[in-house]
Parts: sequence; C-alpha cells; structure tokens
Amino acid sequence: MTDNQQKQHLDLSPYQIRTDLAVEAHQLALEKQAQAERAEKKDAIDGVRIDEFEEDDIKVIKVHIDTQEAAERVGKQKGRYLTIEAKRLRQKDSDFQDKVTTLMANQFYQFLHEIGIPSHASCLVVGLGNWNITPDALGPIVVEHMIVTRHLFKLQPDQVEEGFRPVSALTPGVMGLTGMETSDIIRGVVNETKPDFVVAVDALAARSIERLNTTIQISDTGIHPGSGVGNKRVGLNRETLGIPVIAVGVPTVVDATSIVSDAIDFLLAHLGKEMRDQEEGTNARRALVPGGMSFGFQKPEDFDPSTIPDEEGRRALLGLVGTLEDQEKRQLIYEVLKPLGHHLIVTPKEVDEFIDDMGNMLANAISAALHEKIDMSNVSAYTH
Repeated sequence: MTDNQQKQHLDLSPYQIRTDLAVEAHQLALEKQAQAERAEKKDAIDGVRIDEFEEDDIKVIKVHIDTQEAAERVGKQKGRYLTIEAKRLRQKDSDFQDKVTTLMANQFYQFLHEIGIPSHASCLVVGLGNWNITPDALGPIVVEHMIVTRHLFKLQPDQVEEGFRPVSALTPGVMGLTGMETSDIIRGVVNETKPDFVVAVDALAARSIERLNTTIQISDTGIHPGSGVGNKRVGLNRETLGIPVIAVGVPTVVDATSIVSDAIDFLLAHLGKEMRDQEEGTNARRALVPGGMSFGFQKPEDFDPSTIPDEEGRRALLGLVGTLEDQEKRQLIYEVLKPLGHHLIVTPKEVDEFIDDMGNMLANAISAALHEKIDMSNVSAYTH
C-alpha cells in the first residue's frame, strides 16, 4: 500500500478536537471536503448557508444548517447558529463591551422574532455549569444578574407595566453537586411552571485559542451540558423539554492539543513573516531593537495564515512536523500528550475578570432582548 493510500484509509476521528462552535465545525467540514476531493477548500457545503457582516470591529456570522445531510457533515444539529466575534473584548474596554452588549441585544431580539417567539411568551433562563469552577460559572453568574419578573406577574399583575414578559431563572448545578441529571431538574421545573421557551446559558469549549473570551454563540438547537469536555449528558432541546430551547454560550476553555497545534502555526507564521521581511529589507529599522522590547501600547496582531511558508520552508524550519496536515499534526500531539497525562482542558489566567464581565454583559443583553421596555440606556437600573 502506498503512502497516499495509507493516508486515505487513516481514521483520524478518535483525535477530533472537540468544539461547541458551529463556525469551527463548519470550517472542519470544509477542510475534510477539500481533503477528500484533493482540491482547494470550497466556500460552501451543500445545505449550509453563511451570512456575515462586521460592525465596529465586531463580526456577526449566521450559520443556517438546512438539511440533515449537511448536519451530519458539519457535526452540528440542523438549525440556526448566530456567532458574535469581538477580539477586543480581551482588552477589557468598557465602551467596547457596551457596544458588544447592544449589538447582542439587537441580534438576540431578531433571533427570537425569526424563530417565531412572540413578545409576550414566558421564558425560563437556565444557568448551566458549576459555580465552584470559575471557567464553568458563566451560566450561574448570568442568572444572578438577570431581570426576573414571573413572580410579579403571579402576585402583582396590575403593577407590571407594558413591555415586560414573565421571566424566571434557575441554576440547577451539575450532577457532581446534586446527584441528579441536569435535564431531569429542568424538565421538572418546566412541567411545573410551564414557560413557553427556555434560554440555556453555558460555557463552551473552543478548537482555537483565538476564540477564547472573544466569541458568543446563540442557537435554536438546544444544548448538551458537559459535551465540550467529553461528559455526555442528556441534551436540553425541544425533543426533551417539549418547548423551544435557545442556547447561549461563550468558549472559556480549549483543549491542550489545540494550544500546541496553534502555537506551531503561530511560530511558522512568525518565522515566515520574519524571513519575508528579511528578503524585502522591511525589518531593517528593527535591527537594533532588543527582542521582546515594545514601546507604548501595541494592538495584538491577527494571525495571518498567508505568512506560513510553503511545504519546503516548513520542512526546513521544523522538519517532518512542519509538513504535517492539520489533523495529522493534532493526532501526533494527542498521542504525545495523552500517555503523559498532559491532555488537559485549559483556560486563560484572566478568566476571573472575564467571567464576571461576560456574565454581566450576557445578562444585560438577554434582559434587554426579552423585555421591550428595557434597552441599553436603562438596563443598569434593573440589574446589579
């Protein structure tokens, strides 16, 4: 059997890096499609529609998976996925956070309208996750800041103004704390309180370190608690609860294999850029500046794959490792880390501040989208 035939029959599925993000799953499917057809990557997969726009350094990507065949190829449920990418969130700029919150509130309101949720429909907001573990505490923190009104509709309906809807909130914890399936707890509450739809907020796992702390995903396909870190729990969706379930998530952790793989790509891109600048003579002005020294504030540069050298250049820099395809490289890293016990789930060191900021942002955005009376100019009067 030739090397090409061995590569064709090699099953890399056990080494697939977990991701909860539809945009990453779509990119993986494109890579598989291109590899299978031995052609350049295509711009689309049959049955998948992509719409995107950018506003004030905030990118909005809408992924529509229309067919079951497309869902199987992408590895995500059929439905709508709305992704908001804002890399400047890492800079902790409060003005920019307000812009992201406002845009998310508007997009979430439109999302509810598009899937047929009326403005008077009652809502249960569920904060999934373990409040004792910082990167998993996003859901409980969002619930803590949410504007809840169901009790007012039950006890003092004459005091409730127009523009509000019944909203209740729940933090069910995790099985390790309660001894019960999260879905059983939520199903019991749904059966008793009878909301018209559920909004489930949870921390996600990403495939790329660039999406950590910078991406928000909204979908109408429900959610599977713990799936991002390999814990297969019963899903929360229309099939299990009998009502629409809208999932809101933010990636707070990434697989160690992804970190090493991304670091290799970043290294190759950096060296490729340095070599290109050396050939063009554009880095002469930096010749006398010590490495690592910077002056003033520097905006983080975006990763530019085009600066990665060709196969011959990658081989010269990193030998055989430099010539591996992305999935083969991840397989190699996985095989090295797994026996050593270093196949970890990792979160950034700034996760404490990020979780607090993002929890408040999501709570404000969801509250403003659910209650027409509330907008970003007065939401702070209702939250804490």
